[in-house]
Amino acid sequence: MELKRVVVTGIGALTPVGNTAPEMWENIKAGKSGAAPITKFDASEFKTTFACEVKGYDPTQFIDRKEARKMDPYVQYALTVVKEALEDSGMDLETENKNRIGVITGVGIGGIQTFQTEIGYRACHPEGAPRYNPYFIPKMISDIAAGQISIAYGFHGPNYNTTSACASSTNAVIDAFNLLRLGKANAILAVGAEAAICDAGVGGFNSMHALSTRNDDPEHASRPFSASRDGFVMAEGAGCLILEELEHAKARGAKIYCEVVGGGLSADAHHLTASHPEGLGARLVMETALEDAELTTADIDYINVHGTSTPVGDISEVKAIQQLFGEDAYRLNISSTKSMTGHLLGAAGAVEAIITALAVHDDIVPPTINHEEGDEDENIDYRLNFTFNKAQKRTVRAALSNTFGFGGHNACVIVKKYQP
Repeated sequence: MELKRVVVTGIGALTPVGNTAPEMWENIKAGKSGAAPITKFDASEFKTTFACEVKGYDPTQFIDRKEARKMDPYVQYALTVVKEALEDSGMDLETENKNRIGVITGVGIGGIQTFQTEIGYRACHPEGAPRYNPYFIPKMISDIAAGQISIAYGFHGPNYNTTSACASSTNAVIDAFNLLRLGKANAILAVGAEAAICDAGVGGFNSMHALSTRNDDPEHASRPFSASRDGFVMAEGAGCLILEELEHAKARGAKIYCEVVGGGLSADAHHLTASHPEGLGARLVMETALEDAELTTADIDYINVHGTSTPVGDISEVKAIQQLFGEDAYRLNISSTKSMTGHLLGAAGAVEAIITALAVHDDIVPPTINHEEGDEDENIDYRLNFTFNKAQKRTVRAALSNTFGFGGHNACVIVKKYQP
């Protein structure tokens, strides 16, 4: 069976550095940080009092007010980026066969804000029969964004959610890619969404000592590959990529951002929350993705790394790149855009896949910000080009996007320039 080619024809983003994909991309190229003191709740008593929040967002600009009340914020975010991506794609839904359009979401945590609200209400009203909002469960569960999107647009194709912690929406992109190249659909929306900036989300990660506590300087807190890094910066938002079978895209005259050519999956099989110290799972997932794409390390010009700004994780990913790429590692550009967006948890993969696609399309490598001279970690080889502090113009023929999740879940997707 001959596999079909798959391209990206539409994108949408709602992030701490921009409420649309073009706005996000301009701020990413400019090296702007989305970190600031938390406004979603009173975080004054928490170890961490800042995050990368979505700013100036009103869901009723995109969703009917009555319907929005039935949705957790993560679902609102998902529907918002889908609307942008569909408009960007130029797809005429009046003429499309909606039986051949699917939706795959990647959500790591899901409706934690809804869960917190409902459980909090019960705690405050312990007497009498339990009373819960009838939308409690439908708002909370992690698959409901995929369902809401299909209902909103009448898409009858493959429809489900992937959950693999911070690798969730990269898994969604890979699943969409695989279904399309097998001919199971004409187009699939791969969506990542997360909205976990609340007491439970921040408190839970604080208790694990996972978050940066640089409360006096939030904008510089996410500093991947710097010796003074002290944890990741929590973020929220969503991203959507419309993946489409090439011939279908060509037939409707779609613009094409890039071609998706490979995906890799692996497990660290090491620890609940820490990556393998030698990067074994990270190396395997990149190696598997390259084999799937039928590419070699010499074909890759850029890696959008997981790079969360944690003491252990950054080192293990660098080791994995050096082990796999050898001398090719020193001609690559590497960058962690989490230095600007923060860590969007389950939504990170989709947002970073969009950034990687735009890097390939525009031949611009976004920076890793917040690195200062003299802030070097003796365990990191700085002969590697981490694209510190300033975007770099270069031809990007093909690029990898890495995401790794709690539980040892690793996912890597490869995109390259579209060639007719």
